[in-house]
Amino acid sequence: MIIGYYPKKLIPALNLTTALEHSGRTSWLAEKYDLILSAAMRAAQQLTPDQLLRDVPWRPERVRDSIVHIISFPELAWKSHEHGSMSTDDMQAIRERLSDVITSDQICQYGETVRQDIVKFLNSENEDAFDRVVPAHYGGEVTVLELLNIILSHSTHHLKQIYWFMETELNMTAEDPATEQDMEGIFTPAQLI
Repeated sequence: MIIGYYPKKLIPALNLTTALEHSGRTSWLAEKYDLILSAAMRAAQQLTPDQLLRDVPWRPERVRDSIVHIISFPELAWKSHEHGSMSTDDMQAIRERLSDVITSDQICQYGETVRQDIVKFLNSENEDAFDRVVPAHYGGEVTVLELLNIILSHSTHHLKQIYWFMETELNMTAEDPATEQDMEGIFTPAQLI
């Protein structure tokens, strides 16, 4: 049995005459992560300390928690090629590790490191790392590349929620938000927002 979309195993198992080529997908992912993580940092910079501490309606957390979540899950996804999972334990550990990241400047400093690391990883052409299968809370048994695709949608979904919250609850418009073009190709159904 082959679990998940695992091309490295599916190609020989199905006797397909195709080569595995990630370069187009990884460069697309690198570009999209650059855009979405940068937009999350711009939103954080726009918010006051009091606004960052406001509760959000979609889960029991603050605005600060949601923005850190947008950044930390991509970090967990790309690092899964090193430690072999993206489990609920991994998610709890990163939440605890980042508990002191409170201000917009701290969020942006953390976010910039993650953004650079993910873009570098996706441009590395490290096929073995891309194809490593990891157990993940999101997606089950998936390759690291699949997981990064899933988490890109997840983070973009939460970024759209932050924009909605800024507009409806904080009576403000996001300055220089991610555009429809920036989000093109990223699966985020409007019904979920």
